[in-house]
Amino acid sequence: MPETDAPIRVVIVDDHQIFRTGLRAELGSELEVVGEAATVDEALTVIAELRPAVVLLDVHLPGGSGGGGAEVLQRLAGSADARGTRFLALSVSDAADDVVSVIRAGARGYLTKSASGAEVTAAAVRVHGGDAVFSPRLAGFVLDAFGAGLGETAAGDDELDRLSAREQEVMRMIARGYAYKEVAAELFLSIKTVETHVSNVLRKLQLSNRHELTAWALSRRLL
Repeated sequence: MPETDAPIRVVIVDDHQIFRTGLRAELGSELEVVGEAATVDEALTVIAELRPAVVLLDVHLPGGSGGGGAEVLQRLAGSADARGTRFLALSVSDAADDVVSVIRAGARGYLTKSASGAEVTAAAVRVHGGDAVFSPRLAGFVLDAFGAGLGETAAGDDELDRLSAREQEVMRMIARGYAYKEVAAELFLSIKTVETHVSNVLRKLQLSNRHELTAWALSRRLL
């Protein structure tokens, strides 16, 4: 099998074995589960040893100093042990505090455990590709939490004025985690045109990727 077709190596971190077993069984062939962990400390060890491409990370975990999934992210931040590893948070909770804590700590996405195996698989693939993945409803929770402590305005933002009306439409959808093909279908554009708009948005805002774009949009109450 060509290297480009190889499954994405995944570690599941959750303190409930029955959930780990069920999730492993439901994940698609795009993913290969190479390890599991049940606590903060086990997660740090397994991730360092296996260097997975994606970690499916429970928000509420025992062990460590009580910080759960966010603690795992914080302790791995900047570490060579997690270089190239991306994190997708999974939780029964959709509370703003939980969503915000793991995103601030470095998670690339957040799904509730009501998601299907196919949805988790698709999200993990997108996170691996560099997307920020969470539903518009969860994005709203993040927006509320970020906005409460930020004084930046939205409509009058000079940076926003650099974007055309169409670029602003594309920017909002991309920042919410939509795939290029979904944006194209919604706005009746070709995927190539969407890619061009995204490139222009990132260049005009001096941002490097979709993750930075999401944070930028959230901080300005644009979602």
